[in-house]
Amino acid sequence: MGLLIEGKWQDRWYETKNSKGEFVREQAGFRNWVTADGSPGPSGEGGFKAEAGRYHLYVSLACPWAHRTLIFRKLKGLEDLITVSVVSPHMLEQGWSFDMHTGASGDHLYDSKFMHQIYTRAQQDYTGRVTVPVLWDKQQQTIVSNESSEIIRMFNSAFNQLTGNDCDLWPEVLRDEIEELNSWIYHTVNNGVYRSGFATTQEAYEHNVKDLFASLDRIEGILSQNRYLAGSALTEADWRLFTTLVRFDAVYHGHFKCNLKQLRQYPNISGYVRELYQIEGVAETVNMEHIKQHYYYSHHMINPTRVVPLGPELDFDAPHGRDGM
Repeated sequence: MGLLIEGKWQDRWYETKNSKGEFVREQAGFRNWVTADGSPGPSGEGGFKAEAGRYHLYVSLACPWAHRTLIFRKLKGLEDLITVSVVSPHMLEQGWSFDMHTGASGDHLYDSKFMHQIYTRAQQDYTGRVTVPVLWDKQQQTIVSNESSEIIRMFNSAFNQLTGNDCDLWPEVLRDEIEELNSWIYHTVNNGVYRSGFATTQEAYEHNVKDLFASLDRIEGILSQNRYLAGSALTEADWRLFTTLVRFDAVYHGHFKCNLKQLRQYPNISGYVRELYQIEGVAETVNMEHIKQHYYYSHHMINPTRVVPLGPELDFDAPHGRDGM
């Protein structure tokens, strides 16, 4: 995982020395919004109107943040409106690549070799981490956003007049509850697995992994009473959590040392993951080969042998038992 400094690529891992071994995630650098009429969104500049064929999504099938956007693209019926390029699961010295020999689709727009070239195409002197997902505007030839939590909200509503799909995963009546759920789940679970796995001191690792499992215990309690996090309605909070949980036993449990329990020891959580996986179209967005290849092969400082484990055996198609909730 590298970064650009004034448009020049640097192969540099995250700095934890000044944060007492804590992994600190940087903020996204592009925060514009696609809106129904092109008016400005909550941040950034306006001029990004929802139009069929105008936008392109750059993703990794391994990345949980990018996975969110693929799920929303699927559930909101945007596949014919928004095209996609997939990077290789192997993130090496040049960062995310479009190497088709290792699983990438190639860059369908510009035939780029590396994702950092997309960033400098948008801004020649860009400084910051080169991450996915990226929502690209073909018309203005620039990045709209590289913040997954905001891209999924664009997908939730901006294109409704084009698709007629009024499924609302961020309903106004539940927004306060969703925001509260998102906040603690992001810090302790979504990002908590990384804060555990990328910690470089015992103290940083231990307090983050304890916070992670305290939150999993809390989620298990919620799901013992509710079918979904916010009650009977399936919302964005569930999908934001799902992309972490579906990776948990395969990579976070072992590779990131999040091994106090496996998800199968949480009956409500494991059933919930199976239920969400079995919703029409969602299984198509889950690529366990890319997921395992990325984490075990790319994080050389954690797994220097780059040996990718064969297990665990996971059956997301098994009955979920959530229908009576």
